[in-house]
Amino acid sequence: MTTVAAIDCGTNSIKVLIGSPPDVVLRDSRVVRLGQGVDETGMLADEALARTFAAIDEFAEVIRSHGVPPERTRFCATSATRDAGNSAVFAEGVRRRLGVEPEVLSGDEEAALVFAGAIAAQDPMPPEPVLVVDIGGGSTELVLGEGEERQAISHSISLDIGSVRLHERHLHSDPPTEAEVAACLADIDEHLDTCGIPLGRTRTVIGTSGTIKTLACGVMGLDSYDRAAFDQAVLSNADTTTFVDELVAMTVEQRRALPYMHPGRADVIDAGALIWSRILARVPVPDHVVSEADILHGIAAAIAR
Repeated sequence: MTTVAAIDCGTNSIKVLIGSPPDVVLRDSRVVRLGQGVDETGMLADEALARTFAAIDEFAEVIRSHGVPPERTRFCATSATRDAGNSAVFAEGVRRRLGVEPEVLSGDEEAALVFAGAIAAQDPMPPEPVLVVDIGGGSTELVLGEGEERQAISHSISLDIGSVRLHERHLHSDPPTEAEVAACLADIDEHLDTCGIPLGRTRTVIGTSGTIKTLACGVMGLDSYDRAAFDQAVLSNADTTTFVDELVAMTVEQRRALPYMHPGRADVIDAGALIWSRILARVPVPDHVVSEADILHGIAAAIAR
């Protein structure tokens, strides 16, 4: 079997998956906050680049130790890199460290890979249309698919709302004030109102991102970030929305004390959680599926083909 390496570099975290799809040998991530300040400045900050390059150095060593050559390695960058005026500096740093050309995915490409990763893990195929949601640091992907082919996408969009982007834009207090939360929700609703995705047709919702998985840990009352416990869990939308309200009302210190919370996510998860609650409020189903399979699995499968 062919072993491949897939890297997804987002606005808040960078993740690597090594394996022979659908089998995963290794999965790891680092919170690097590459998109720090990009919404305001339009540039990748020097300190954010340094953090990200340090993580890529680590991943490069791991990839080499598993014997994966550059031709079976794919590096995909998403929202922050799409928006940054100095993305060429980032691209050159990736080439030097990995020997591969980084791909800056379009919103449509990102959405398609998210959908492919999540749908491949469903057996049997759930009721359609299926809405797959990935809430990143800089963008949120909504993909609605149906049809006999598992790759059939009828509607997709990448919205410029994410946990880092909206936290920096609206949620300045610790914890956020009612006015700040209201402004954030209004921003989210404005984007969802005009997204063009017929959310009312949804029969199955699948959430794939780190924000959604972390929220699942809270809803399930887990003692750690336990992938085996939350993968394919079916959770109540109402219970999730209740937990979101509790989480947003916490201070960052209180969130960091949660046993499943990554410390690098604690400060910005409030905005991501609000995005998730507003999406769940618009679908006509009472629950959703949490999937460990995500964009990394979609990238890895594409390399192996």
